[in-house]
Parts: sequence; structure tokens; C-alpha cells
Amino acid sequence: MSLRKNISTLIGRMEKDFKTQNRVEVSASALLSNVDFFAEKTNKNIVPVLKGNAYGHGIEHVARVLRGRKLPYIAVDGYFEALRIREVSPQPVLVMGAIAPENFAQLKYDNFAFVVGDMQTIDALAKTGKRINVHLECNTGMNRYGARPADMTALTERIMGYKNLTLEGVMSHLADSDGDDAATVDAAVQKFDECVEAVRAAGASPTMFHVAQSAGSMKARSQYADTIRLGIGLYGINPFPPDHALYHSLDGLRPALKLISTITKTINLKKGESVSYNYTFTAPCDMKIGILPLGYYEGVNRALSNSGVVKIGSSYAPIVGRVCMNHTMISLDGIDAVAGDEVVVYSDLPSDENSINNLAHKHGLFNYGMLTAINQDVRHVATP
Repeated sequence: MSLRKNISTLIGRMEKDFKTQNRVEVSASALLSNVDFFAEKTNKNIVPVLKGNAYGHGIEHVARVLRGRKLPYIAVDGYFEALRIREVSPQPVLVMGAIAPENFAQLKYDNFAFVVGDMQTIDALAKTGKRINVHLECNTGMNRYGARPADMTALTERIMGYKNLTLEGVMSHLADSDGDDAATVDAAVQKFDECVEAVRAAGASPTMFHVAQSAGSMKARSQYADTIRLGIGLYGINPFPPDHALYHSLDGLRPALKLISTITKTINLKKGESVSYNYTFTAPCDMKIGILPLGYYEGVNRALSNSGVVKIGSSYAPIVGRVCMNHTMISLDGIDAVAGDEVVVYSDLPSDENSINNLAHKHGLFNYGMLTAINQDVRHVATP
């Protein structure tokens, strides 16, 4: 058992007796429902993406939920994310991000596969002497990572020249999957299919082909793709804006995350008194406010200052004043709430005003960024 796992176990035991004022609840049934939704919708294999601390949901928590499912891979960005998954799950992991070539000699290869797109990375993996599956990435317009289509044959031959490397997959990443112009996706997918054909023509026989993520899975029409990388959709968040033609095609998704806080203090403001930094809110009348012990450090976007809402029971409480690093103030006018009452900061109900998507769309925020900004220091707990 690793030192990291021992420490995590000890911390977990300590936390059981410690009441926290803030917590993230992650629904196991919602995560699994979303996997099934996309599998049925696309008729393709699902590779859940757990990078970015599982989009703020807690990488270990989500990996535990997925342990019971037979999946080709769980995908992450970096090697250390793969190690965190391995502490709680034996499932195969696909590492998609860049790794300095000199580091490959120091890595563990515990059922980990790696995305490659250049000669240097291929050579560095081969020099380890370990048997390693690789997925060759082609650039279809993202112009980030991935090889040029013209280089696919040479890279394929290089991989095949090493006995310890297996070219298991071919992949790409769509740059405009959530856009309005279907032609951009069609063009990228056509390039991807041509890259697959080049790989096969070079004599390789890959068994996995993936070009689409959550949004792209609703558009990509590849001759070869048999797998999708399920990122934001895994967590029940619709990647399309509400006015997109495909928005309602994903109505069956279930948001998996709920961010909960606690009113730790109430204050009676008199008319004309102000609250928080720079006095951006002044009480228009005598009123009561509540203090929440979380702010932008914990993941409450500062753009919600004086404009966002939280939910107490069935009532919405406006955020007043500027969101602080570790505190957020809310109006309790007309709400029967006292110190010790819980507050839903981000709701898991899509129709609620304070759901991730509704807050993002109303305030011009990025739903992905709102999730990944939730600090790992906030206790994450699994719910059914």
C-alpha cells in the first residue's frame, strides 16, 4: 500500500467525526445514468474522462463509482492523475497529456496507455523496454497536439518498428464540436478517417478509434470511430448553449454535483449600511443577511457578486456584496433561515436558477470552468 494511500485513509478516518460547513455531494446513480445515456444514444464504447479532478467532482470518488463498469479506459490528462485512479481502481487508464520524454524511464506502467503524436515521445516510450499500448493522435484542426495527417504513415511505421509498443488506437480532438456550423465537424472527421486509412495502409491494425467528446458525439459521423471520450457529459452538464439545435437532444442528462454550504452567522443590516469589499451593496431597507463560509477559493465564481443566487429550501436567496476569498453573503429577507441551516450553492436540479448551467448561461460564465474551480479542499462525499 502506497504512502499516499495510507495518508488518504488516515485523513478519511479523521474526517468522519468532523462536521464540515461545506461539502460537495456527487451522485453515483447520476454518473452511471449519464454513461448509459451516451452509450445508448451513440451506440459506441464509452471512455469516461476524469481529468481536472474529474471536472471538480473528485477523481477518486468518480473512479470508485465507475469500478463496476467494464470500460475500455478511463482517460486523464496527466500521469499523476493516473496514479490517483490506480489507488482506488484497477481499470485501465489512458494518459492523454504531454509528458517530458526523459520522465518515461521513471514511470510505472500499471495498465496505463499513452497518447503519442511525435517521434520523440514514441522513442522515449520504446526505450523503457516495457510493453505499452499507445494511441496515435492526429491533428484535424485543433492545432494543439497531434500529428499532421501527412506524418501519420511515418509515425505508424516508427511505432511498429518497436516490439514492445502496440498501436492500439487512433484518436483526434474536435475543435468546434459545440459550434453551430456542422461543416467544421464534418471536415475534421473526414481528416480523421483519412488518418485511420493511412495507419492501416502502413500495416497497423489498431482496435480503438475515437474522435468525439460529449458534444462531438452528437455530430461526428466517422466511418471508423467506435468510441467516444465522455467528459462534461459524464457529469450531467449539457455542453451546448440553450439556443443550439442539439441542446434538447441531451435533456436526459442528470447533473451529478451539488455544492452545499452552511449559514454560520446572520447580521441585521440597517437601511444604508453596506456589506463586503468596496461597499458594492448597500441595504435599501432594514434587512437580514447570512454569511456562508466559502468564496472564490472554494469555487464560488466572483462574477456572482450581487447577481447570483443560492437556494434555501424552496426559496432563492440573492448573493449580496462581493464574493470574498472564503465568504459569501446572502440576503435572508423573506426567508425563515438561521445560523446552522444548510444552503445549496450549486444545485443538481437542471431547472433550478442556481444549477451550473443556468448560472453559466445567465452570467456569461463557462460551465466547465465553474466545475473545475471547485477546490479539492472542499470535502467530497459520494451519494447514491
